[in-house]
Amino acid sequence: MNIINKILIANRGEIAVRIIKTARKLGIKTVAIYAEIDKDALHVSFADESHCIGEAELSDTYLNIEKIIGIAKKSNCDAIHPGYGFMAENSRFVDACNDAGIIFIGPNTHSMKVMGNKIEAREFVSKFNIPMTKGVTGDKQTLLKASKDIPFPLLLKAAAGGGGKGMRIVNSEAELEEAIEATSREAKAYFGDEAVYIEQFIRNPRHIEVQILGDNFGNVIHLFERECSIQRRYQKIIEESPSPTLTPELRLKMGEAAVRIGKEINYNNAGTIEFLVDESLNFYFLEMNTRIQVEHPITEMVTGIDIVEEQIHIAAGNTLRLKQEDIKQNGHAIECRIYAEDPSNNFLPSPGKMLLFKEPVIADIRIDTGITKHTEIKSAFDPMICKLVVWSPSREEATKKMLTALYEFVIHGIKTNITYLIALLQDEAFIKNKISTKFCDEFTPQIIEKLNLEKSKIPAHIPLIAYTLYSLNNKSIQERTHFTDEHNVWNTIGYWRDLMEIRISLSETEYPVIIESIKNNEYQIQFNGASYNTSLKIIEDHKIEFFINDIFYSAFISEDLKSNAFLSYSGFIFNLIRKDILHKDTATFRIEDYIEVSNNINSPMPGKVIKVNVNVGDEVKKGDVLLIIEAMKMENRIICSKDKAIVESVNVKAGQMVDTITALIVFKD
Repeated sequence: MNIINKILIANRGEIAVRIIKTARKLGIKTVAIYAEIDKDALHVSFADESHCIGEAELSDTYLNIEKIIGIAKKSNCDAIHPGYGFMAENSRFVDACNDAGIIFIGPNTHSMKVMGNKIEAREFVSKFNIPMTKGVTGDKQTLLKASKDIPFPLLLKAAAGGGGKGMRIVNSEAELEEAIEATSREAKAYFGDEAVYIEQFIRNPRHIEVQILGDNFGNVIHLFERECSIQRRYQKIIEESPSPTLTPELRLKMGEAAVRIGKEINYNNAGTIEFLVDESLNFYFLEMNTRIQVEHPITEMVTGIDIVEEQIHIAAGNTLRLKQEDIKQNGHAIECRIYAEDPSNNFLPSPGKMLLFKEPVIADIRIDTGITKHTEIKSAFDPMICKLVVWSPSREEATKKMLTALYEFVIHGIKTNITYLIALLQDEAFIKNKISTKFCDEFTPQIIEKLNLEKSKIPAHIPLIAYTLYSLNNKSIQERTHFTDEHNVWNTIGYWRDLMEIRISLSETEYPVIIESIKNNEYQIQFNGASYNTSLKIIEDHKIEFFINDIFYSAFISEDLKSNAFLSYSGFIFNLIRKDILHKDTATFRIEDYIEVSNNINSPMPGKVIKVNVNVGDEVKKGDVLLIIEAMKMENRIICSKDKAIVESVNVKAGQMVDTITALIVFKD
């Protein structure tokens, strides 16, 4: 059997860590590469050796073919694994590996060139009578003309794209020209190819993909399917296997179609054939991803097959060691992608430093991550924090286990989609499998409204008492109060009083909380005229367990440097702060620092200016797109919120990096 001794991982984050784990299991040495801003990332310390490849720009780091090959040769690697994204579907990178005598752990260049481009892939597959939607490619004028023959809405895509990048639904002719320009820019930035195409948009489709494996000897098998219909911004956020949509007959047909495509293209590694399935259970070829997928863990959970191990085995030149009749689906697996983003604000990315990062500890779950509790989520990269995967014998049990895991997954300091994922899994549409790829687009406003209502129904005394107990028993908070200094006169006066009153701001509303008595771990607490018998069970590692009137509760609490507390309870995060304590930052606090200057337009996060749409003297109105900022691999449109305004100054230009403080555009008074 052929073997590989040392692998360079041409990627970062969770997929790099995941590849290293399999390589370590096989006794293969690993080499990591990293951008300077990634030096504290988990994959850097997890590999056997790591090499800095540049500062921050993707073109200088994870997309720099010459540098990556150079490091592979310098560190005596005999193979490179590209993961997904970046170089995973770049045929020029495969050629560079071949020229350097380095094994590329992925398919041959022929497969990649044909199937890596959506247009060529469709032309190739059309020969085999596999159904697909109508599509057209070309320059802007060609697409504008072709759009007249395809009814709106249209789906606009980057030809060389993947992972939802560079995809837009265009509902009218008025939107098309701008959408083509934006998609072309994204395609150029992320894939080095600005070609785009349009295709017929199927309403309420299911997105179902089939995992295949092929070797260099003409053998191709499939590992069954994954349901990936829950998406936002055309990116999957919940995946499951098996698909609850497919009948046994349709599962067989789609598996056979996927294997047929793989054999016809002489596919020789792990890849995924993606299909759309309409409401009548007709399926259509969508595209092929010539790489490992983000959601591969759910296939591994239900088949027991390590796909990365098979990739390495195949790339080494060995015959496929699995036969189709040996592959079985066992139980049900669900994956949730945990993102640093704000679902209530159009899923705007939320980079920053986490205050608290606690993973759930439950049997039959898997967490693929590239971060630690000390990692800062950078705006330069995709906002995915990790993938949470659960397995159970049935879909219903897997859903319950996922909900338990999400409730115990605690992240403070940045916004995440955890609560949103909980709501999705509890939604009747998911439970009864009445979903489509449009579900999040159509129902997110109602889901957010429902979440806000559920949070408002949680009695205020629960988070207030939890924080009160935490505050009274937390050493760092005690040091900021007058209770702990035995020489402080206020401490002495405190003992003369029958009652102790502390003031706590909960979600910007201030409440007086009265401590009537304290005896050991028993507290009599009064709030809003009601008295609560409270006892503290444990307080450790940011977790607090307690009883209120003999009812058990638990919560997680953390604080930032300004003494703002974040409390997780029942899937929601509450913001609290002690108002009776002189906080560290009080001396330097200036209210004007926290008032938005309405005439200044700032970026909501650090990023790069892609396009500026206004000039000095222009008159703009509410809803106009002023400029476009690229951050966390997304284009974010900065929109005018004033009814009418005149541009006084434009302080940036395309290509410029910006922060959140500098005024990019200033309006006249």
